[in-house]
Amino acid sequence: MPAALKKRLALLILIDSIIVSFSIFFSHFFLGPSGTVFDQMMLVSSLVLLITHHLFSSLLGMYRKKWRYASMEELIGIIVVVSLSIISTTFVQFLAFADIYTRALIITWMLHILLIGGVRFAWRYYKTYGLTLNPKGKKAKFIKNNPNAKQTLIIGAGSAGQMLARQMKNSNEVNSNLVGFIDDDFTMHHLTIAGLPVLGSTKNLEDVVIKHRVNHVVIAMPSAEKSRMKEIIQSAKGIVKNVQTLPMIEDIALGNVSVSSIRDVSIEDLLGREPVELDIQSISSEINGQTVLVTGAGGSIGSEICRQLIKFGPKQLILLGHGENSIYTIHMELKQLDIQTEVITTIADVQDRDRIFEVVQKYQPSYIYHAAAHKHVPLMEANPREAFKNNVLGTKNVAEAADTYGVPNFVLISSDKAVNPTNVMGATKRIAEMVIQLLSKTSNTKFVAVRFGNVLGSRGSVIPLFKKQIANGGPITVTHPDMTRYFMTIPEASRLVIQAGALARGGEIFVLDMGEPVKIVDLAKNLISLSGFREEDVGIQFSGIRPGEKMYEELLGKDEVHSKQVFPKIYIGKNNYFNDNKLTELILGYNHLSDETLREEVFKTIKLEKVHQ
Repeated sequence: MPAALKKRLALLILIDSIIVSFSIFFSHFFLGPSGTVFDQMMLVSSLVLLITHHLFSSLLGMYRKKWRYASMEELIGIIVVVSLSIISTTFVQFLAFADIYTRALIITWMLHILLIGGVRFAWRYYKTYGLTLNPKGKKAKFIKNNPNAKQTLIIGAGSAGQMLARQMKNSNEVNSNLVGFIDDDFTMHHLTIAGLPVLGSTKNLEDVVIKHRVNHVVIAMPSAEKSRMKEIIQSAKGIVKNVQTLPMIEDIALGNVSVSSIRDVSIEDLLGREPVELDIQSISSEINGQTVLVTGAGGSIGSEICRQLIKFGPKQLILLGHGENSIYTIHMELKQLDIQTEVITTIADVQDRDRIFEVVQKYQPSYIYHAAAHKHVPLMEANPREAFKNNVLGTKNVAEAADTYGVPNFVLISSDKAVNPTNVMGATKRIAEMVIQLLSKTSNTKFVAVRFGNVLGSRGSVIPLFKKQIANGGPITVTHPDMTRYFMTIPEASRLVIQAGALARGGEIFVLDMGEPVKIVDLAKNLISLSGFREEDVGIQFSGIRPGEKMYEELLGKDEVHSKQVFPKIYIGKNNYFNDNKLTELILGYNHLSDETLREEVFKTIKLEKVHQ
């Protein structure tokens, strides 16, 4: 045992020994009869009480608890320890002296509990509130240790807010003075909860902030709808610079709200869209105990697919990627989890047909999630051959390997840019969709594509760029004031992919109901605000639309989507007719075409499509 722990244990035993001795001798001198027999009885009883108190305290772990976190649970433990000690002492009294001095033992029991519990709770209060003199120096009172701490207001007085308040009071790591709660439940108004007043509702947030000089707000509403959270965040950010929140309820284990869960408000909180909920049972029945292969497993989407999949207990999860560093990173992350899944790393390029066939033959996966792709629009516009090789031929290699070796399910991660594409990246993703749709006509493998919009936080999204520009002092560069995009979070995108795999029948294109599109300039303004700056401090510059970019994105073309959802917030597209021969001709002859001719032939192939009515 470390020296510091030995010292602490010795101090606890000494304090408890003094309290136990005082309790029994107080009852002896003031409540018990005088006489030699009684004196002998109390001497024996005090020794028994001391020994049994320390014995039961040790057995029940009372000496392993920190006093500064003394709670009702510890009080119950103290009552149990003291009661067992008194019962043991009573038994010894009866055996040794054939008599029991009940009144003295009852008073000893009460004093014992009062003093043992009182010392611990007094210490807890002292560690939260330091004793100091008032400005006139006339009398002492308890005040918060750090008068210069942030004046903190908690929005939400429910269970999460209450637990958070208690932990913030007890934590040395939190430099905050809690001024109270605000909550829209009017039945809580003017009440005191967790030792703090409920000061009103969100409607009078500004008045509360001004009156109490609040400079820090924590939103403790993990189960609130996204649209409501967006309203509260925007309202709070307009008044207070420092706004934080707890994770959504799905990320909090029941009753496990902690100070460490507090995070800064993120751009995802302002999307105002409810997250996709999974059909856990159907996915688990598909994935549990199976071998699953993820290509592009080191990328933003691929790695998140792996994080989501591993929750469903696959027998093997194969991480396939071209970049060794990214594969190493996700592999090390997954290895830290308490799981039975065998995680296998495979370095391979999807353009290497022989290697891909070798991997699929070796592991015989039940599912392939194909996330490997080139996605950067301007770069692919300048390098159409590389876009074609990776997005089209790479998909063809993995898909045909799945067909050859009888993989039951294949899910292609596609893009909204595949709809009426105006750029090479989107066009090659549409050709990739055609490749798996063509295969699905003759294969036993169920081939499906999942099409979604821009992903917040991915390596190719605008958010990392905007953050870097803000860190450098600005300005943020936006292509056009009217540029709009659909956005989703990385976990949402990954859940959609997994759910689509469970819904697959073969040949479908699934798409998420992503709500309303967001203007990029509004996204930039929100990010500036979340970073604690004003728009004039950072600035926004319009750089002009880049080659291949569209002003507005679409998730499915006109008349291309069935009106009925196949799953909450998930739609299915209608199959388009396309020219099989033209597609095959393009793939076989691409190597003989110049970059410009290849670009033209890709778009010609797409224009031959006819929408299935």
